[in-house]
Amino acid sequence: MINLTTILIIILVAIVLWLIFTFNSLVRNRYRVREAWSDIDVQLKRRHDLIPNLIEAVKGYMVHERTVFENVTQARAQALGAQGKDQRAGAENTLSGTLKTLFAVAENYPELKANANFLDLQRELTDTEDKLQAARRFYNGNVMEYNTRINMFPANLFAGVFGFTKEEFFGLENESEKEPVQVKF
Repeated sequence: MINLTTILIIILVAIVLWLIFTFNSLVRNRYRVREAWSDIDVQLKRRHDLIPNLIEAVKGYMVHERTVFENVTQARAQALGAQGKDQRAGAENTLSGTLKTLFAVAENYPELKANANFLDLQRELTDTEDKLQAARRFYNGNVMEYNTRINMFPANLFAGVFGFTKEEFFGLENESEKEPVQVKF
C-alpha cells in the first residue's frame, strides 16, 4: 500500500520536474530572443557598410546636396554608436529617414539614376531593408513568445527569481518611419 511519504515524494518529484521543464523552456525562449537580435545586428551592419559606398557613388552627381550627405553620415554615426535596443531603434529610424531623403533628392539627377554602380547599391540597400524587416518581425515574434511565457501563470511566480525579465520590442517610432525606403528609377 502507498503511504503518505511515498505520495509526498511523488508530488515533490513532479514539482521539481515541472520547475526544471519550465526553467529550461524559459532559457530556450531567452536564447531565441538573443538569436533574433543577432539577426537584426547582422542586417544593420550590412546596411551601415553599404551607406558609405552609396554616398561615394552619389557625391559626384549631387554636388549641391552637401547637407543631405552630412545628414546621412551623421545619422549613420549615431546608429553605429547607439547603445541599448530603444536607442538603437530610434537611431535606425532616423537613418531610414535620411536615406529616404537621399533617394528622393537622387530623383533629380537622371545621370545618377543611370549609373550602374548606384543602381547596384540601391538594389543591395533595398534587399538589406527587406531582410531587416524580416529580422525585426522574427525578433518581435520571439520577444512576444518570451514575454508571454514569463508572464503566464504559474511560470510568472518564479521567472523573476531566476532573472527572466521582459524584453522590449524593436519598433518604429512614428508613422512616417513605417514606410520602406523607396527606390524609384
